[in-house]
Amino acid sequence: MAASISTSHLVLIPSYNSGAQLLTTVQSALAQWAPIWVVVDGSTDQSGQALLRYLANTPGLENRLRVIVQPINQGKGAAVLEGLDAAHAAGFTHALTMDADGQHPAHLIPQFMTTSVANPDAMILGKPVFDAAAPRVRVYGREISNTWAKLETLWCGIEDSLYGFRVYPITDLQAIMRRQKWMRRFDFDPEAVVRLSWHGVRAINLPAPVRYLSTEEGGVSHFRYLRDNTLLTWMHMRLLCGFAIRLPS
Repeated sequence: MAASISTSHLVLIPSYNSGAQLLTTVQSALAQWAPIWVVVDGSTDQSGQALLRYLANTPGLENRLRVIVQPINQGKGAAVLEGLDAAHAAGFTHALTMDADGQHPAHLIPQFMTTSVANPDAMILGKPVFDAAAPRVRVYGREISNTWAKLETLWCGIEDSLYGFRVYPITDLQAIMRRQKWMRRFDFDPEAVVRLSWHGVRAINLPAPVRYLSTEEGGVSHFRYLRDNTLLTWMHMRLLCGFAIRLPS
């Protein structure tokens, strides 16, 4: 049975060169929730075109799936903001973001949405549960970012700063993104939760498994260790400056 169409909460999936996994992720999400909106962020692997064909050739899907295509790659945060602006204009109040690469648990979408409906002033954050396939360097490395995020928010309740499976209040997230030029690429997820915390949005954490797909399973990763960790380091330097200014209050 298809999920009923929500008028307040939607699933927002930014995608860049996600290959065949994009369609699989979208189909898994559609089995749990509607509407699903996908922002194709300048992909060059034809995954966006494949999704548009799926939309055009599947009867009854036009009200449950929307595909927004950006002509050039601008980064995850920029793609999310593009979706947020369109969602807000359409009257939606909350967006659950999930990655297109199959790492996030689509079957938990209803639980996260239900929690958000009951707590509309909060951000609902996934707390990752790793399996044996998770790269150890990624698991240990994220603890560094999490420690900084907890310090920057004085341990206000953020259990994981990097896991992108979460529900945001749209207007709050739009407001903090419009105030500065950062949060447009890989730095989006951790900076969003820190700045939302500063903005007064409380965090509710729910456990959610993470699945790292192998290349044979269609897994796609755009993580670059040096580039992205440099970006995260610069981000936390900015946030620490903001933390120091806010500390007296």
